[in-house]
Amino acid sequence: MSAALEEFCGSVFWNASFLTRPDADLPVCFQQTVLVWIPLGFFWILAPWHLLPMWKSRAKKSSVTSLYIIKQVLTTLLIMMAVAELTLTFGEDTKQNSLPAVRYTNPSLYLATWILVLLIHHARRFCLCRDSGILFCFWTLSLLCGILPFQSLLRRALQAPISDVPRFVFFFVSYGVQLLLFLVSGFSDIAPETKEITKKNPEVTASFLSSITFEWYTSMVFKGYRKPLEIEDIWELKAKDKTQAIYTVLEKNMKTAVRKAQAELEKRKRKRRRREGDPDHGNNISKAQSQDILVLEEKQPKKKKKEDKGGSGSSKDFPRGWLVKTLCKTFWQNLLLSVAFKLVHDALVFVSPQLLKLLIAFVSDEESFAWQGYLYAILLFLTALIQSLCLQQYFSLCFQLGINVRASLIAAIYKKALTMSSATRKESTVGETVNLMSADAQRFMDMANFVHQLWSSPLQIILSIVFLWRELGPSVLAGLAVMVLLIPINAFLVAKAKTIQVRNMKNKDERMKIMNEVLNGIKILKLFAWEPSFEKRVNEIRARELKDLLNFSYLQSISIFVFTCAPFLVSLASFAVYVLVDENNILDAQKAFTAISLFNVLRFPMAMLPLVLSSLVQTNVSTARLERYLGGEDLDTSAIHHNPIAGSAVRFSEATFAWERDGNAAIRDVTLDITPGSLVAVVGAVGSGKSSLVSAMLGEMENIKGHINIQGSLAYVPQQAWIQNATLKDNILFGSELDEARYQQVIKACALLPDLELLPGGDQTEIGEKGINLSGGQKQRVSLARAVYSNADIYILDDPLSAVDAHVGKYLFEHVLGPKGLLQKKTRILVTHSISFLPQADNIVVLVGGAVSEHGSYSTLLANRGAFAQFLNHYGSQEEDASEKNTTAVAVAGYEEQGDEDLEPCVEESPDDVVTMTLKRETSIHQREFSRSLSKCSTNSWKKAKEEPPKNMKGQKLIEKEAVETGKVKFSMYLRYLRAVGLWYSFWVAMGYVGEYVAFVGTNLWLSAWTDDAQRYLNQTYPVEQRDLRIGVFGALGMSQAIFLLFATMLSARGAVRASRVMHQQLLSNILRVPMSFFDTTPTGRIVNRFAKDIFTIDETIPMSFRTWLSCFMAIISTLLMICLATPFFALIIIPLSIFYYFVLRFYVSTSRQLRRLDSVTRSPIYSHFGETVSGLSVIRAYRHQERFLQQNERTMDINQKSVYSWIVSNRWLAIRLEFVGSLVVFFSALLAVISKGTLEGGIVGLSVSSALNITQTLNWLVRTSSELETNIVAVERVYEYTKVKNEALWVTEKRPPRGWPSKGEIQFVDYQVRYRPELELVLQGITCNIKSTEKVGVVGRTGAGKSSLTNCLFRVLEAAGGTIIIDEVDIATIGLHDLRQNLTIIPQDPVLFTGTLRMNLDPFDQYTDEEVWKALELAHLKPYVQGLPEGLLHLVSEGGENLSVGQRQLVCLARALLRKAKILILDEATAAVDLETDHLIQTTIRSEFADCTVLTIAHRLHTIMDSNRVMVLQAGRIVEYDSPEELLKKQGIFSSMAKDAGITNIETTTL
Repeated sequence: MSAALEEFCGSVFWNASFLTRPDADLPVCFQQTVLVWIPLGFFWILAPWHLLPMWKSRAKKSSVTSLYIIKQVLTTLLIMMAVAELTLTFGEDTKQNSLPAVRYTNPSLYLATWILVLLIHHARRFCLCRDSGILFCFWTLSLLCGILPFQSLLRRALQAPISDVPRFVFFFVSYGVQLLLFLVSGFSDIAPETKEITKKNPEVTASFLSSITFEWYTSMVFKGYRKPLEIEDIWELKAKDKTQAIYTVLEKNMKTAVRKAQAELEKRKRKRRRREGDPDHGNNISKAQSQDILVLEEKQPKKKKKEDKGGSGSSKDFPRGWLVKTLCKTFWQNLLLSVAFKLVHDALVFVSPQLLKLLIAFVSDEESFAWQGYLYAILLFLTALIQSLCLQQYFSLCFQLGINVRASLIAAIYKKALTMSSATRKESTVGETVNLMSADAQRFMDMANFVHQLWSSPLQIILSIVFLWRELGPSVLAGLAVMVLLIPINAFLVAKAKTIQVRNMKNKDERMKIMNEVLNGIKILKLFAWEPSFEKRVNEIRARELKDLLNFSYLQSISIFVFTCAPFLVSLASFAVYVLVDENNILDAQKAFTAISLFNVLRFPMAMLPLVLSSLVQTNVSTARLERYLGGEDLDTSAIHHNPIAGSAVRFSEATFAWERDGNAAIRDVTLDITPGSLVAVVGAVGSGKSSLVSAMLGEMENIKGHINIQGSLAYVPQQAWIQNATLKDNILFGSELDEARYQQVIKACALLPDLELLPGGDQTEIGEKGINLSGGQKQRVSLARAVYSNADIYILDDPLSAVDAHVGKYLFEHVLGPKGLLQKKTRILVTHSISFLPQADNIVVLVGGAVSEHGSYSTLLANRGAFAQFLNHYGSQEEDASEKNTTAVAVAGYEEQGDEDLEPCVEESPDDVVTMTLKRETSIHQREFSRSLSKCSTNSWKKAKEEPPKNMKGQKLIEKEAVETGKVKFSMYLRYLRAVGLWYSFWVAMGYVGEYVAFVGTNLWLSAWTDDAQRYLNQTYPVEQRDLRIGVFGALGMSQAIFLLFATMLSARGAVRASRVMHQQLLSNILRVPMSFFDTTPTGRIVNRFAKDIFTIDETIPMSFRTWLSCFMAIISTLLMICLATPFFALIIIPLSIFYYFVLRFYVSTSRQLRRLDSVTRSPIYSHFGETVSGLSVIRAYRHQERFLQQNERTMDINQKSVYSWIVSNRWLAIRLEFVGSLVVFFSALLAVISKGTLEGGIVGLSVSSALNITQTLNWLVRTSSELETNIVAVERVYEYTKVKNEALWVTEKRPPRGWPSKGEIQFVDYQVRYRPELELVLQGITCNIKSTEKVGVVGRTGAGKSSLTNCLFRVLEAAGGTIIIDEVDIATIGLHDLRQNLTIIPQDPVLFTGTLRMNLDPFDQYTDEEVWKALELAHLKPYVQGLPEGLLHLVSEGGENLSVGQRQLVCLARALLRKAKILILDEATAAVDLETDHLIQTTIRSEFADCTVLTIAHRLHTIMDSNRVMVLQAGRIVEYDSPEELLKKQGIFSSMAKDAGITNIETTTL
């Protein structure tokens, strides 16, 4: 071989002696052949594929750019050089004897190559990305291979005059041109046509270099650094990554796979049938029967099978084992590519230790040549570089696979939900299905990120062991044994920790439950001054929780201790065994440090493997769940025909349908013909199958026999209106085009105009989920409007008028459904309970037990005296009463509908404001009592009240948002946290970590000294005591390292728990002391979040983050220190590297934080849209809008996908830059070791390079933890924000009221004014009055007159804006709140009870004896009930008092008041909740028991206050009348008119 080559180039091909000298060089022949052919071979194998687009591509070629011209000009230059060299050769050949063949072949090869390059440049113009990766790799290879001839030519030129000048010039010129081409091909070549695409996603047109280094992403990072990113800033996905594209492929593969799996399933079923000995294998059984048999079989062996299958839940078998295959088939390219990258990376991981070994050998060997050292250093750098490029590509692919798998699964689940049969739908609730989407799809995503570890980890472990065996022989087994032993210890610790976690979750739930109640019942706590008692309860639970947390942290620190000991124990065991086994085994630097770097490689797969396996187990469960769901049966609509039949819109032919395949038929043998344009009413008793009839027409039911023929499009109004979370307008348009005139007409006909005026944004008002801010009637009308607007041919209306008031129903019937309505020309099928519309129907269908008993017009049916006539008699009597009432109501108040339906919703819209809350409460009662007098003026004042809050709400929302998102976290937050931990604690924890890393450096320096013994005792026997000293000190240092760490983590655990206690304590005590107005302007959810999520973060996440950060930081510092000890010059290199590192970190952290937030913000719409779709399935299917909803789901998905994708890329962008810093650290530590070769021992070099090899991971981690810490420390800020909210007045002040105050119970108001919040109007405008001792005063007034404000003032829930209130000569503003509130008693409007015992609800401070409590219960008429309870007074009250009736709750509140028995009682009348009987009880008790007290009654029913001494009439915050009821009735004032409305003419009529 070499002889042929020598003849080919006319000189020596290979001679090893060329390399064994200081100025080594390669033979010229080798340079001319091998080094030329490597890049060219690579190029010719791969490049021709790139010419395909020229012939294949349909696209127009893009225009010429300046970069393209530069490339082509440079390539033409290369062609000219090659031609010139060929010409030269031919020229020389003639003169002398023949030249070697290589002189001809190389220029010719180059000529062909350069022409191919020209063509490729041209061909790339047909593609979107105009840069070729293959070309880039070719230039890189060519330049690398060219370096060797480059330097040898230069050296020869410097030694002697140049022999062959033209070729010398040719080589250098063409090398320079290639270098230029290499540089140019690094830039992205973007044609003007693709500028727009590039704006949307630069990745598409990015050059190869930019793609592998993620350089195209840099602009996004800068943008994120300058301003918080919004979803609009994020680049679009590539077309192939869009949900639709991925899902299309998946669906195709899924269909075939499911078909196969179903065939398997049939086989399984047949086998089972044979096993169970079915006599006639279902040969001669009809299909329906065989189905029945199947079902029976499924039912019987249920118990048995459950045991067989290990309890896999439901007994139904389903197609199995197809999902993973389908996913692999869909994403095979991604999987293959990532396997390739991972293999290269795994191979290179093991190259570094070998290079390290050679480098140490080089430093230890005096004889070796300098060029070898430089070669090793460069090779180390290159391996590190290629390794990191491969790893990042691999990670990028894995994460992409993850999000694509998730997206396609979610799309599949969504599509399945739209086509699912009702039987399958019953198997899983909406919640479960959303869970499939959120939890199970997420599991697949997590699994996909690590799926390759399944083969890669074992591979790495095996390779490591093989290489270690070569270094240390069998003594490796000692190290391995230690590793394996640590696994069960860790498993035990994890299991223990888990039990603590579970226990702690219970505590957390309990604490949150109480907090929820406290926040919901905060008003009661304040009025009764019960805050301390509840504070104590919460703190008790919190103490338990923190105790568990401390134990958990201790366990954690032990497991960290074990984990830290691991690498050191492993190396100690291996080295000790190695030197103890045999005298001749001497530990030298090569062995020790190669072994250590291999052990470091081993740690990762060993830690990963168990994680991946447990993740695999979880994914298995998810696979089964998804397979059952996605393999379920689809809706079978074959029974619904669409054949044109003249004169018939809907025709039922012997239709029998059931809800389940083998259930009882819900409608039987229905034969009906509905003519186009008629109004058909469907009536029948409850459960007679009216809704089933509708569902059958919509194709939602299982067909048993017969069919239904429907001509034309459908519109459907369900019984329970389904409203989307969109604007009101979008809800009505429902995806159709807007036709303004028709839209207005529809709104008017559906009586929506008055609502639009009341909603804050008109028809642009955003409707909450499930239509939360609309009343029932409004929802129903919107649903109707949607149907009317859709302009279908056939309208199916499932009792749409039940939810609206009678007169509105009438209006809707006249304007929409009836003979004169908008739909008069359409076919209308109306299911109804209301009889008043029946006479106007063209045809009435009467259902009894699922069958049509009779049908015909109203008159015929009445005459028949059949089921219909009975139905009329039954309902008619009820209806008449109702309708009479209604008509009178309507006559009196044209506003009633507006009252009941349109006022309420707007209140719900902004429940953030006290005024509206009280208003709302009062109106609801007000409407019941005084609906007749709801005059126009009050409606207007309402509107005014309403216009304020929405603005206000927006204001708050904005403030809140700002508080969360401001960029960098202030340093003071870290300090605040450390202060909560305790500064001494913090100091000693830091010292512990410093100690640990001092010991770490010590261990390593000792090891390097130990390995240098090999040189010192080169040809002597190694002294035994020296050996034992080395092992002993190494062990001691290692142990001290672990002990320092244990000390630090234990301390930090205590400190963290202390911080948690302090912060929660501050937060809780402050929240209980803030004024009422704060709770009215802050949604409870927001406060609960502080107690739940933020406190959790402070408890568990922040301490972890702090610890990890500290140890990463110290590890990096100690590594750099060790390198500097070896080669002091390294200190100079640290400075620029750390500056670069700092900038990358700063830029990355801000971007990453925003992207994480965007991910969570864009994720919830996916789930809520899905939940919405599932609940509105029948509507979507009826209108046939499945496609539109699928597309919307895809859009929602893509928005989330792009933010996740962006986040993934940002991580890769960061990692590649940091790993580059890491590679530079390795390179410089090696390079400096080579330069200062003479002065260094092998040990210290081994130490410095092996620590450098380990630094990349740590650098990465430091950034991760920094960004995590920064994200989490925000919790401290948010909690702090609520500890600084302004408090209400002190609970107890210096000035205490006298004992037994108030003894008389006189109340004086002196020119008293009050407002809810500083920016609002006065609510009470200067009230002056006296209430004498033991006087009974009633307070009345219309809604918003300030009645409730009066109580709030007495309890100082609202502080005065002017004037004073004096009770028994004490100005209440001068004493503490608790002194005031404990001495007044209130029976509040809504009875609030708390979880806990009944006794706790009556007397939370245990101030009274049991006798007193029983006495109070007896007076409250509760004694017999409580005595009947098994626990008596210790009876547990459930959340919100759910397990007591409303009346009983009210009586418990009365008992509270009786127990307190203060001199002043305030009764905020609880009319809403109480039946007349209870009310009577309460009134009599109050009259008898509180005879010697001053009683203020805020009345909604005038009856209750007609026996008061005096009545105070409030209007707009002023007292307008104040006298005895008799006097007021005589005067023709406000009171008398109110009394008239209530039907009271004189005092006598009031007795109940």
